Amino acid sequence: MKPRALILHATGTNRDLDASQALTLAGAEPEIVHINQLRRKEKYWQDYQMLVIPGGFSYADALGAGRLFALDLKVYFAEEVGAFVAQGKPVIGICNGFQALVKAGLLPTPPKEQAGRAKGGATLTFNASGHFECRWVRLSPRSHTCLWTRSLVEAIYCPIAHGEGNFLLAEPAFLEELCAQDQVALVYAGENGAPAQGAYPANPNGSVMDIAGVCNPQGNVLGLMPHPEDHVLSSQHPQRTRGDWSGSGLPLFRSGVEYAVQM
Repeated sequence: MKPRALILHATGTNRDLDASQALTLAGAEPEIVHINQLRRKEKYWQDYQMLVIPGGFSYADALGAGRLFALDLKVYFAEEVGAFVAQGKPVIGICNGFQALVKAGLLPTPPKEQAGRAKGGATLTFNASGHFECRWVRLSPRSHTCLWTRSLVEAIYCPIAHGEGNFLLAEPAFLEELCAQDQVALVYAGENGAPAQGAYPANPNGSVMDIAGVCNPQGNVLGLMPHPEDHVLSSQHPQRTRGDWSGSGLPLFRSGVEYAVQM
């Protein structure tokens, strides 16, 4: 059976159709659902095996990128989202969705799991370049804990489009913990696949340790700033006319779908 994927839409979201295409190609049955449909009980969280929070400019990024969307997740749907995550269902937040997951406290370490851990907070803030970045980047998979990335065998080549993608931590100890817990899922890389080492534009936003995506300690929740859903067809590759179709983002979505099928 194809797992049902909930693509959560809020006013201003604009990458939901891209995510839907990627999930369909990966073998899922996606459905774009406006958050108000869940609030009115027209749709139900428990009917889905996957959750995708896509990119865009939810609520026009009022008060900060992803902040109001995060309040929806943290206030109105805290119980439902908490149950979804606790059940081990695959969750992915892309760009604005990543910002929402971080600001809702679901990444990198949910509040219920913080006992005895480093207390440093995480955020996604303005790019170090000081302007909106729109370019293609390479992502090297790092985590074997993250169910979305642990089966990837090659780097992903896909676009970014954000002004607030700089992943920062309040305390150095928290970075050490993320690495020790295998929560650094994806890092920005150069053309040779090696870490960007902070060099612009390979690292397009200045994120600490070139971090492009992180997962929760259990590995079922992934947040990342780049858009792998925008490179799932060979025709989308910018060098396709020169015979280059490498770095598809489709395997990442297939990993999530395959995991959901087994649940």
